[in-house]
Formats: sequence, structure tokens, C-alpha cells
Amino acid sequence: METLPYLSLVAAGAFAAGIVGALTGEGGGIILVPMLVLLFDVNMHNAAGASLIAVTATSTAATIAFLSQGYTNLRIGMFLQMTSISGGIAGALLAALVPVPALMAIFGTVLLYSSYMTFRRKEESEPDRPSDPLAVRFHMESSYPVLGGWKPYKVFSVIPGALLMGVAGIISGLLGIGAGAVNVLVMDQVMRLPYKVSTTTSNFMIGITAAGSAGVYLHRGYIDPVLTMPVVLGIFIGAAVGARLLMIVRAKPLRLFFSFLVLVAALEMIYKGVARGLAH
Repeated sequence: METLPYLSLVAAGAFAAGIVGALTGEGGGIILVPMLVLLFDVNMHNAAGASLIAVTATSTAATIAFLSQGYTNLRIGMFLQMTSISGGIAGALLAALVPVPALMAIFGTVLLYSSYMTFRRKEESEPDRPSDPLAVRFHMESSYPVLGGWKPYKVFSVIPGALLMGVAGIISGLLGIGAGAVNVLVMDQVMRLPYKVSTTTSNFMIGITAAGSAGVYLHRGYIDPVLTMPVVLGIFIGAAVGARLLMIVRAKPLRLFFSFLVLVAALEMIYKGVARGLAH
């Protein structure tokens, strides 16, 4: 395929990934990496490198909108970021040591689990107990906009959430997904935050985590400027559109939509990873 049509298709795919990334808190990497590898035959390391740069752009575009709308919880995001960015740098350092077929299989497994956990939690829950004492001490409790006003929410399991964010950071650096796949799961399933708060806070965090990992990828030559330029352009515009759509999309359809997309990507990545492994 000629360069211009090829890059135009990459930008269009990145635009779609940006919309999904902003809506689901994944930053787009969870869709972008499989798309580049499976549809555009990009090397896994180059796809992850382009994704990390793009996720930083997504985070910037989406966070500006989400902060003005009142969804993002900055106190939670900054606290969890301490372990997430450390894990991101560690994961990026490990990336060169793990074979590509294994990376694809790991990525697919992460996506599969993410799809299952997102589908399983049907409704927003309101546990009938006080917030984690640490959340109270650091004033992490807040409220978010709903139809007719603002709804307060509690925060639970702060320390387990922070430790799991370290794991999320490792996955981010290793696979180039900006940690969004695990960020949302941890805040949604462990800390019991409302889904839209989880996705918007994740969007704020992933840019910082991805930036730390991207430096390592750049040093190792995994970031191709020709590929990265249309990816960043497409995903940045898509994220800005997705951030505005979040205001009118209900949480339940959003969960189902995200779960389906991730399931398809997971099965494809696992299949390709195993096939490449057997071929070698």
C-alpha cells in the first residue's frame, strides 16, 4: 500500500481508538495496539511505542474536558500515580527482554480478563460502609455530575488499589497500553468508584504513566516518527470528541460496548501470539 493512503487509514483508525479510549478510560491503546499489529502489520514494539506517545496526547485532550465537567478526581489520580509511573518505567525496561509472541499472548490475556470483569459488574454499587480512613484523611471522597445535580461517592481499599496500580504500570510499559486497562478495573472493582469517575481519572493518569515509559522506548529506537505522527493526530481528535460524548452516554451501555470490543481484540491477539510462537 502506498504511504499516503496507508497513513490516512492509520489516522482514521487512531481517531476511532481515541473516541473509545476517552469514553472507557483506556486511552485508546487497548484498541490501537491490536489494530496496528493485526490490521497494519506493524511490529509489536513499534506499535507499543506509537501507542505510548498517542496515549499521552489522548490523556491531555480528554483530561481538559473532563476536569471542566467535574468528573476527574485529581486527589485519587495523583496518589495512585506514585506507584503507576514507577511500574511503567520498570515495564518498559522489561519489554526488550520478552519475545514478541509472548508479548502478544500476555496482552491478549490482559484484554480477556478486562472484558470479563467489565461485563460482570452490571450496576453502580453503593456499599453501606464508611470510606477507607486513608481516603477520608486525604479528602478523596467527592461527587460527580448526574442528571438533576451532583451525586456523592465513597472511596475504598486505597492501599490495595495503589499496589495494583504498580502492576498496571508494569503492564503499561510492557505492552504500550497506558495502563488504562487495569486502571479502570482497579478503581471500578477494588476502590468501588462510579464508572465515569474511574474512566475520567484513568484518562488523567495514563498520560503521565505513558510518558515515563515512552522515554525508554524512544531511547531503544522503538518509536517510528512516520507511524507515530498520524496515530497521534487521529487519536488526539478522537479523544476530544469522546470526552464530549461521555456526558450523554449511560454507564451500562458503555460497559457492554467496551467489553465486546476488548473481547474481540483479546481473542485476536492471543491467536496471533500463539500462531507466531508456533511458527518460530
